[in-house]
Amino acid sequence: MAVKINRREFFRRSVAATSLAMAAPLYVPASVFGAHAPSNRITLGCIGMGNQGFQDMRGFLQLDDVQVLAVCDVNKGCLGYKDRKQFRGREPGKKLVDDFYADKQPGGTYNGTAAYHDFRDILARDDIDAVLIVTPDHWHAIMTIRAAQAGKDIYCEKPLTLTIAEGRAMAEAVRRQGVVLQTGSHERSNAKARFVCELARNGYLGQIKRVLTDVGPMNDYLQRSAPKGTWQPSPIPDGFDYETWLGPAPWAPYHRDRCFYSFRFILDYSGGQTTNYGAHSNDLAQWGLGMDDSGPIEVEDRASHFPKDGLFDAPSLVHFGARYANNVELICKTSLHQGVGVRFIGTEGSAYWGYGGFGAEPKSLLTVNPSTQGIRLYRSSNHYRNFIDCVKTRAEPAVPIEVGHRSATVCHLGNIAMRLKRKLKWDPSREQFIDDDQANRMLTKPLRTPWSL
Repeated sequence: MAVKINRREFFRRSVAATSLAMAAPLYVPASVFGAHAPSNRITLGCIGMGNQGFQDMRGFLQLDDVQVLAVCDVNKGCLGYKDRKQFRGREPGKKLVDDFYADKQPGGTYNGTAAYHDFRDILARDDIDAVLIVTPDHWHAIMTIRAAQAGKDIYCEKPLTLTIAEGRAMAEAVRRQGVVLQTGSHERSNAKARFVCELARNGYLGQIKRVLTDVGPMNDYLQRSAPKGTWQPSPIPDGFDYETWLGPAPWAPYHRDRCFYSFRFILDYSGGQTTNYGAHSNDLAQWGLGMDDSGPIEVEDRASHFPKDGLFDAPSLVHFGARYANNVELICKTSLHQGVGVRFIGTEGSAYWGYGGFGAEPKSLLTVNPSTQGIRLYRSSNHYRNFIDCVKTRAEPAVPIEVGHRSATVCHLGNIAMRLKRKLKWDPSREQFIDDDQANRMLTKPLRTPWSL
């Protein structure tokens, strides 16, 4: 019933958006979208105008049946995101959208994109169907739950969560409200990654014994510039609302390397490369093992390293192992040569896909078509297109909420085991560690007032 109500609401919004488009000159003319009438377009609000936020928004702008109505960021605009020359924030984001639509109009001008400081302003708009959430991880749960409560469909970047408890709360909210959520684990829309997982799922590798997953090291410039020892706070850039950027995280003095791209190396906001690249690599491991609704039963540290001082406190060298109930072993560790990679090793062969290449042993495996019989995995060739199609049809996307949560959980389990430096037993059905109160306390983090889930 929730889906039917949501679908009726979708058509109601489409009609409302059509009326607004006809009445308001700031809307993109229907001619810009060719055959896609205003009533068939999905209207989008984009929250988080940093490095990945720009990449994702550009992807959605390429879809003729999507109209970006608004952008949001706590930063008006400044240099220094993933590299020192990147100029990002809500004003650069607005300009990107306005320029894109201006290029498609005869007059060459457009100024119809709203730019907000507070994400709740986007959620309050009845004419926005879906939201893109590309913020630091510590904001994902609050924004996703509130977007679901507002009836918005959601594309939320990976890693989906900051903690395992947040993931379960997000999954319950999304299901309860009947909205569509796509996790940004876009490697599931990669044909070669799917091929390797289908080899594993359909027995071409024999019995799977081990899965190796890679995560990349920190970028060289971050390793060189990361504040070490006793570091000093730095001035907050003009137009940057640092207090709101912190939001539910503990208060801490500002430093430029606390925010922007390098937030992911501080555990109050992210989980290091374990959850960054691992949200792709371990997600593919889960897919190839058929564990989308479950996870390992044991996890242990395997000689990981953490910074001894300085601003960053996420693992500087990732190395953990996990074991599933069927005795398949997963080993996740830092690779010096690439960021994402998964290798399935079975009794009759192995198959690999990652940023470092694509292959199998024996090589004859590359000529088979594993989907002609047996298990055929979800087909998607464009993660953004897949999300929009599912918003229209109300079908499940390539990486729905439960899958995104379970894949992030594998990464969080690894971080907890590496921090505690010991083996832990995990119950994937109850999502609790077995007889380990210390580890269970690490399943969640307190949120700073006034924020809550």
